Amino acid sequence: MKIVVDTTPLSPWEALAEYEREVVAPAHPGRYGAAATFVGTMRDFNEGDAVQGMFLEHYPGMTEKQLGLIADEAFGQWSLLDGLLLHRVGELKPSEPIVVVAVWSAHRKDAFEACRFIMEALKSRAPFWKREELHSGSRWVEKNSEGY
Repeated sequence: MKIVVDTTPLSPWEALAEYEREVVAPAHPGRYGAAATFVGTMRDFNEGDAVQGMFLEHYPGMTEKQLGLIADEAFGQWSLLDGLLLHRVGELKPSEPIVVVAVWSAHRKDAFEACRFIMEALKSRAPFWKREELHSGSRWVEKNSEGY
């Protein structure tokens, strides 16, 4: 599974198409029957307030290590062929993509379940910190939303 944490703006559908074309298809020709993807974008609201922007921090090295452990768990629990996890850090504006999770498998059940597991584990275990910019100033987000 390829894991990238970066400040570069994400183009989810281009990244997914490129990874499938250049990595997944050549490595697993005819073997994958399912791909499950999740793309998360920044909302313009949280906890009843309008949010103008966000700064997303992480702990370099530790974040990638934790994401790798999450991926290892998913690959140990489900029959997966490959995966892609892209996470944006730094300054973000509403509607900008923050995260892309994709997995390829022979069967849809494994792909759906693994994709959801990776995203939920990322939200609860990966060391990311969000500072939201509001009209009235800024605040650190103390907990992740449980909006699944």
